[in-house]
Amino acid sequence: MGKNILEHMTDEDIEIIEASIDKSQTEDYPVSTWPSPLAPEAYYGLAGEIVKTIEPHTEADPAALLFSLFVLFGNVIGRSAHFVAEADKHYLNLFACIVGTTSKGRKGVSIGQIKNLFKFNEEWARDRITQGMSSGEGLIWVVRDEQREHKRSKGGEQKEVVSVDGVVDKRLMVIESEFASTIRVLKREGNTLSAIIRKAWDDGSLQALTKNSPAKATGAHISIIGHITKDELLRYLDNTEMANGFANRFLFACVRRSQCLPEGGCLHKVNFTDIVNRLRQATEFGQKAEELKRDSEARLLWYEIYPELSEGKPGLLGAMLARSEAQVMRIACIYALLDLSDKISLKHLAAALAVWDYVEASAKFIFGDSLGDPAADEILSAIRKAGQEGMTRTEISNHFGRNKPAQELNRALKLLAERDLAYSSKGLYETGRPIEKWFSKK
Repeated sequence: MGKNILEHMTDEDIEIIEASIDKSQTEDYPVSTWPSPLAPEAYYGLAGEIVKTIEPHTEADPAALLFSLFVLFGNVIGRSAHFVAEADKHYLNLFACIVGTTSKGRKGVSIGQIKNLFKFNEEWARDRITQGMSSGEGLIWVVRDEQREHKRSKGGEQKEVVSVDGVVDKRLMVIESEFASTIRVLKREGNTLSAIIRKAWDDGSLQALTKNSPAKATGAHISIIGHITKDELLRYLDNTEMANGFANRFLFACVRRSQCLPEGGCLHKVNFTDIVNRLRQATEFGQKAEELKRDSEARLLWYEIYPELSEGKPGLLGAMLARSEAQVMRIACIYALLDLSDKISLKHLAAALAVWDYVEASAKFIFGDSLGDPAADEILSAIRKAGQEGMTRTEISNHFGRNKPAQELNRALKLLAERDLAYSSKGLYETGRPIEKWFSKK
């Protein structure tokens, strides 16, 4: 019956119905709690043109489109373009964690729209995009080096032979549509995936120190996009991965369905010829580029914002954002290369900072002011509720049903004091006995 109705509807009728749909119904969280939209500066240049061209015809969040573009472009150009920070070379492979509030955040739609633009690089699109990370050894194997060993022939002559065939193309674009499964793998005893992923972001020199895995990789250029819901991320990302630097190598971006398009949009009618040609040009330019440097104007801005970027923030949020300087520069370099420039200008850096503002807002929305320590988080919540009355150590212990060892409570209270979130005050009972109470600072 519904099909018959649609057959008799005019385009004008459909437009009226679409306009009448309350788009707030597509939102999983109230607008007031969601990160503010990306600032206009983030849509600078070719990246912004691509997103704005696709956006009217998709339910995907503009942020998901933009972050997906960054990661795919940073991978397809390979391991040549870079910037230098002190003694370290930073190549432009990015990791992004696209976080929806539900499974209907249209995360998968976003990557599909952007991947279509890179079909001009057929070999990379066909052979270097994968999924299913389950072990560090498996990840190394896909970008492994050739290995040789000496073997003695029957006649006693020693010959060098290939024992492990190598992979010539060290680019690898990993797209995990079920990133929760990857994070769960990290918890398995003896699994090396977390350590290898961290090294892949750092320098691309990969080797698992296990007896049964001789493979190693040098110059690996691995990029990752993970799709996950907020609830899954908080459930499966444990304190270890929050503290050891695994998580802060990812750019967090909150996304949700941007609009309701019952007819799916008209993207097939859009002429992408100019955009694809410019993206191809930028890719070819990026593959030949070497060191990128800030120009004089960008350098002045960098001096201005560097102290705040490098200072860090307290608690779990601070741990999630601890690589802010390097992340901002990697993004700025991508903006520059999309402009066919090996100089990072003021506009490129300003655009990258706008993107980083969204990463910060997303991380704050996801992790809040949590410390990443369950006991400390619970104590802070309790003493905040207690208000001016505060809580004694006995009351804190009772809050946990007296099931927390004193050592764990002491550690949690010390953490709250170090982070300047709580303080203690000593006084006397009416009986004259000393008493220590804990209060929240905020």
